[in-house]
Amino acid sequence: MAAPLLDPINIQDKVITADALLTQRAFADYLVLERKAHYHFTVKDNQPTLRTDIEFFFQNPKEPDYIDNDSCDHGRIETRKIWTTTELNDYLNFPHVGQAFAIERHSIDKKSGKESCETVYGITSKSPEEADAQNVLNTNRGHWSIENSCHYIIDWNYDEDRSRISKGYGPENITRLRRFAVGLIKSKGVYSVAQKMRQLNRNVRSVLDYLCMTTNSCTPAHRQLE
Repeated sequence: MAAPLLDPINIQDKVITADALLTQRAFADYLVLERKAHYHFTVKDNQPTLRTDIEFFFQNPKEPDYIDNDSCDHGRIETRKIWTTTELNDYLNFPHVGQAFAIERHSIDKKSGKESCETVYGITSKSPEEADAQNVLNTNRGHWSIENSCHYIIDWNYDEDRSRISKGYGPENITRLRRFAVGLIKSKGVYSVAQKMRQLNRNVRSVLDYLCMTTNSCTPAHRQLE
C-alpha cells in the first residue's frame, strides 16, 4: 500500500523512514532498486529472525557511537544513545543493508521522577560514509516528528483513541476535520495548539476573528494597496 503513495513523488536520493509494519523486503527493493532512494526501518517482532540477530549482536555493546541528551519534550528528560555496525550487512537476511543500529532511550518524568529505558533496533540502506551515527539518530527522531506534531496533539486534545464515532464515514470525516483544525491553528505560528484551542473553544466570534473572517479582523483592500 505504501508504494503507490510514493509513486507520484520524486524520492531519488531521499531517505524513507518507516515503522516495523513496512520493514519488508519487497518494499526495500522498491525503494532502493526502483526509486533509487534509501530506507530507514525499525525492526520489531514481525521480523523475528532479523530482530533476534540484531539484538544478539548488540547484547554487550561497547561505548555508544553517539549520545544525544538535549531532549526535554512532553515533560520528560530524555537521553538517547546509538550504536551502529556494518558487520551484519552480509549476514542479515534483508536486502541492501548499509548498517544496523540500536538506540537506547532513557527517560525521566520531570514531575514524578519515574525512570524508563527502552531499546529499539533498526536498519538503514545508508552506509557509514553516507550517514554517521549522529545522522542515523537524527533520522530516527525525525521519523516521529509527525507523531509528536500531529497525532500526539490530536490524541491529547481530542482524546481520539476513545472516540465512539463508528458509523459509516463518520470516523474518517471527524479525523479529517480534527487534522484540518490543528493544521489551521499551526499555520498561524502559535506556540501551543492546546492553549489556543482552549481560548477559541465555544466562542464563534473569537474563531472568526482568529481566522480573519470578519470585517473588523480583515485588512481593507485599500489599506493593503497602501
